[in-house]
Amino acid sequence: MSFDLDAITRDNVKGLSPYSSARDEYVSDGSKMVFLDANENPYDNGVNRYPDPKQRNLKGLLAQRKGITEANLLLGNGSDEVLDLLFRAFCEPGMDNIITLPPTYGMYKVLSGINGVENREVLLDADFQPKLSEILATADGHSKMLFLCSPNNPTGNTISAQGIAHLLEHFKGLVVMDEAYIDFSSQASWVGQWSQYPNLVVTQTLSKAYGMAGIRLGICMASVAIISVLNKIKPPYNVNELTQQRALERVLDQQAVQREITAILAERQRLYNVLQEVPFVSKVHPTEANFILAQVDNATLRYDQLLKKGIVVRNRTAQPLCHNTLRFTVGTPEENQTLIAALNQLS
Repeated sequence: MSFDLDAITRDNVKGLSPYSSARDEYVSDGSKMVFLDANENPYDNGVNRYPDPKQRNLKGLLAQRKGITEANLLLGNGSDEVLDLLFRAFCEPGMDNIITLPPTYGMYKVLSGINGVENREVLLDADFQPKLSEILATADGHSKMLFLCSPNNPTGNTISAQGIAHLLEHFKGLVVMDEAYIDFSSQASWVGQWSQYPNLVVTQTLSKAYGMAGIRLGICMASVAIISVLNKIKPPYNVNELTQQRALERVLDQQAVQREITAILAERQRLYNVLQEVPFVSKVHPTEANFILAQVDNATLRYDQLLKKGIVVRNRTAQPLCHNTLRFTVGTPEENQTLIAALNQLS
């Protein structure tokens, strides 16, 4: 396909130079140095120095794990910051638009509102798959981004690879693949496919499979050209030192991560089987995430009943195509057993 990155980049961003911090100008080689360059408190407490603004150690490890280069990576304060940077780099407020496919992750719509960018919604079909022709017909010359979440939140399903490829080939702006739940899926990641699809942006996170929601670490992967644009507007110290340290420890411990993923997948299947037998559950949607969307007789009633038993689930009934649905995150075996016992007690 013909893709012109310069044509979709905001004019004010094209001429920007990223802020050069003290830690950009001098990069430590491990030697013992006296640092008098960044106006820091000199008394060592582990975090008195500014963090590496380029997160070199963490990026090096992530790049190795994902088979890409560090230049293909941008890290953010959670995926929400990464998504916001995409808006700020490529969408002109009051002029451009994005396309989202409800029901899907709600922050796309929130960020479009914050950034003054029109959000054009094209509902998924009855099987929670994109309506390809309708999406492309909705796009115009000001459609800068299309957001695809796969596995999708809150539905749990993956989008067909053929559908994604079709949109990558025909949509003129960026196609942002949100792969927050990819570690729980049998579907292959789209990471590294930007040589064939230069408009592809992939976002991932350490919040789900890696169990690190509290440290807020979002990952953006794209062509070197796209990442270079984002680096122009990235705050210099957007990923703090504690986050970088904990992320490094966790990414290095792949055995523990894989053990937890395996356990979650086994519990997902157990919970899926149980939900199919619950009398007030009319449909359990297929899932490749760490949660299950189930249609019930009265979502608000069942949500309130579970809440009284000390169990918090998510009522998604207000979302398009999700009337009377509850979303159940897969917990530990003990938590899931508590949920199962509660479901069996409801009438």
